[in-house]
Amino acid sequence: MPVPAEGARAVSLAREAIHYGLTSPTPIRDIAAPFRSVELPPVFEEPRGVFVTLSEARSGGLRGCIGFPLPVYPMRRAIPRAAWAAAVDDPRFPPLELAELDRIVIEVSILTPPEELPVGPDLPERIVVGRDGLIVDREGFEGLLLPQVATEEHWTAERFLAETCRKAGLPAAAWKLPGTGVRRFAAELFRETRPGGPVEPHAIAGAPAHRLPGPGP
Repeated sequence: MPVPAEGARAVSLAREAIHYGLTSPTPIRDIAAPFRSVELPPVFEEPRGVFVTLSEARSGGLRGCIGFPLPVYPMRRAIPRAAWAAAVDDPRFPPLELAELDRIVIEVSILTPPEELPVGPDLPERIVVGRDGLIVDREGFEGLLLPQVATEEHWTAERFLAETCRKAGLPAAAWKLPGTGVRRFAAELFRETRPGGPVEPHAIAGAPAHRLPGPGP
């Protein structure tokens, strides 16, 4: 998994992609294309799940968050695509404008591959708040919440499951039903200390100390 220097490069890559997209004189076909030949550390060639979160520097309010929960793209491509989508495609917000970019703090979350959990009454006991993010899917509906959400909202593991179900458009208790898929994942977070400023690993408040495993054989 990325070390701090690589995490800082991940965040700068996200910012570069957003700036490129907002200043491009032509429509963007693939925001990752300009970064195919950029020199990056070897870890950026590894497929990883990635989320990019944009926050307003003054208020801390969310301004966009989109990503790929599964390792379908190398980080070199996943980060620019997630960053650009967070900036202009998050349906909760209007597209980001160039004038806003200097007021936005960028955070990149690098995910482990999701792990399937058995559904049952003891499911909350298998979830560590602050370490685990969740994905719930059922009958074509799917919802994901990153690990930091549960600690920010002071949720228990059971409430975290319920809210992930709601994010999927399902009843809060859907995680208890046979046929519902529940997966967990962990994340390394890297965040700007100010817009365009130094990047630091972002520890989730209340989370147990952990490091993500590297790629398998």
